Amino acid sequence: MPQPITDREGLDDLDALSAAGDINETPFNVFIGHNLGHRVFSMSVPFRQFYEISDVANDREAGPVAQRPLDANHAKNLAKYMLRGLVSAALMRRKIMEKEAVPAFEEVLDLLGNQPYFSLQPIVCNIRNIPYGGNGNGGIRGMRLQTERGETASFRVFLSERHILWVVDGQHRRAAAEMVMSFLQTVRQSGKYPAKAPVLFPEKGREVTPDEMVVWNEAFDAARSYATLTVEVHLGLDIAQERQLFHDLNKLGKRVSSSLALQFDSSNPVTQFIKSSIVADGLLRVSDTDTKDWSKDSGEIAMKDVVAVTSLAFLNKSNASGATPAVVEPRQDVVQQLWHKISEISGFGEDRAKEQTVAAQPVVLKALAKLTFDLNFSNRRPDNGGELFTTLLNSIENIDFSHENPIWRYYELDESEIAEAGLENLTAWLPSSEGTANRDIGSFQGGFMRFGAKHNDIFPILGDMIRFQSNLPSRHS
Repeated sequence: MPQPITDREGLDDLDALSAAGDINETPFNVFIGHNLGHRVFSMSVPFRQFYEISDVANDREAGPVAQRPLDANHAKNLAKYMLRGLVSAALMRRKIMEKEAVPAFEEVLDLLGNQPYFSLQPIVCNIRNIPYGGNGNGGIRGMRLQTERGETASFRVFLSERHILWVVDGQHRRAAAEMVMSFLQTVRQSGKYPAKAPVLFPEKGREVTPDEMVVWNEAFDAARSYATLTVEVHLGLDIAQERQLFHDLNKLGKRVSSSLALQFDSSNPVTQFIKSSIVADGLLRVSDTDTKDWSKDSGEIAMKDVVAVTSLAFLNKSNASGATPAVVEPRQDVVQQLWHKISEISGFGEDRAKEQTVAAQPVVLKALAKLTFDLNFSNRRPDNGGELFTTLLNSIENIDFSHENPIWRYYELDESEIAEAGLENLTAWLPSSEGTANRDIGSFQGGFMRFGAKHNDIFPILGDMIRFQSNLPSRHS
């Protein structure tokens, strides 16, 4: 194993690196490790400083590319997370220092979305223009830091302007950190919340109250002092080695299933509502995986499907990203009423539920969730939306959610079968047959109605069929 320190003429050197160093050097305390035998620095960088001393190789005009293009939306979501973390850190420090409580901290966290804990995984970087491993001349000047007993505590290295930390894994965290600092600077200088993208705080354009300014000032103080990012720095890798490292870090890890990740997530108000109200009240049971074999269905629903359905009811979209307590909390009673009625559908939640009722298929639940949103929260909701929603809830127990109900097979029936089933007037509720829109909602096989996988095309049509059976007005009228 190569030795990280060599003593020379009373100076501590990193493998005989330049003793003179460069101008405008910044000292950093690091630990030296050997990741699978390759020398690396482990260091903590103040949140505010990392963007300034790093760069990303994803611009072909700037040089060799070793990174994918930046996803601005992903970076914005990370920025929201970081902003919550900084506010939480400022609140925690305030409590440790026994300062007077400021209610605005809790109010801001409620608007941003609080959670039990915040942390970011280490960012992986490479310093390019030095010898591989930091060996030899032209490397990084460093010195050993010792305890009073002569034991090595850590190392101090001096990074100059030419020692750029090229991000191998973490470019979205880097971009997100820059967004957060820009937000904090704007809020503190203008006294208003930014109204232009990227929007990190839900009340855009509003004046900042004096108590809220205390929050943002202390969050900014956290970003420039005690809140840090952990960085693993590789030394002297060439472009091919950077690309290989990027591949290994991003492809060799096993992804967590969506349902398991959502079960562990306590940060989003939609998932909080599901776990604290829907699951805790016994209205349904959730699982990590989706059961493909209906004969082995235990009645549980995959958490990812529960989140998709509940998000449609709250937000009119099938994912919970961007949900805030300010939006979710006033709507909880309505959505809980929906789940109460769903749980009472015959066969729902029981063994082999998917064989007993079509309501156990997530696409049918999405149809009910979409109706809930349209009648209660949509900007285009009817004036009597509350009354219509009550009619829907009262009708759910009387709707035939069995597989044998011919309405689910409407597009497979001929005119005589439609007349026999009493569905002649259903066309007024369904979308126009003109055009090329998808009308293949599923198939009836072996006594079971199996709806298709293109949920976004199917659940609006199922919603129309439920409207028809509930005597609700057509959305097309």
